[in-house]
Amino acid sequence: MLKSRIKYNTASFITSAPDISKLPLDEGIEVAFAGRSNAGKSSALNALTDQKLARTSKTPGRTQLINTFELDEQKRLIDLPGYGFAKVPIEMKKKWQRSLGEYLQKRKSLKGLVVLMDIRHPLKDLDMDLINWAVDSKIPILALLTKADKLKQGKRKAEVLQVRRKLAELDADITVHAFSSLKGIGLNELGWKLDDWYLGPFVKEEPTQDQA
Repeated sequence: MLKSRIKYNTASFITSAPDISKLPLDEGIEVAFAGRSNAGKSSALNALTDQKLARTSKTPGRTQLINTFELDEQKRLIDLPGYGFAKVPIEMKKKWQRSLGEYLQKRKSLKGLVVLMDIRHPLKDLDMDLINWAVDSKIPILALLTKADKLKQGKRKAEVLQVRRKLAELDADITVHAFSSLKGIGLNELGWKLDDWYLGPFVKEEPTQDQA
């Protein structure tokens, strides 16, 4: 069970938008989820919120719009269009890329980006394009290496370390964790990182003299 400061299971769908002009007012705090069409983005959102919030489909590329979910009036989760599926028409790919780039570069309320990549095939060219976009825009990144249950623990740790080393070369605010929506691997780490983006870092209160 997810242990976090925010109750993510209260998330509710607000709107689907073709571009940022149709999104809610650019205020408060947004955290966006992005990844290749088969990276398990919808499954991660559903695991975080403990509900069937985002549609999962055996047809990659189904999420063609920017989907907005509200935690409260000032906190939103954003499900960005999936990218990188070969059978999608080239014009549609270009449209999605424009929507992604525009959102990352212009949305002031965006405080963090969760990039989801299959742990068996991380850091593909389109993943790196997205990460570099976010780095250039000074957006903190949480890289989730999904489907971690597909690997044995030793191989899983080795993949995480390799991705951490590679992304450390960018000298940016990037955190990397293994993740499995099926087994709950990395779910608390996801919740804690989102807590920090929405609420600020957790500060443990020192006991007062009366409490000591």
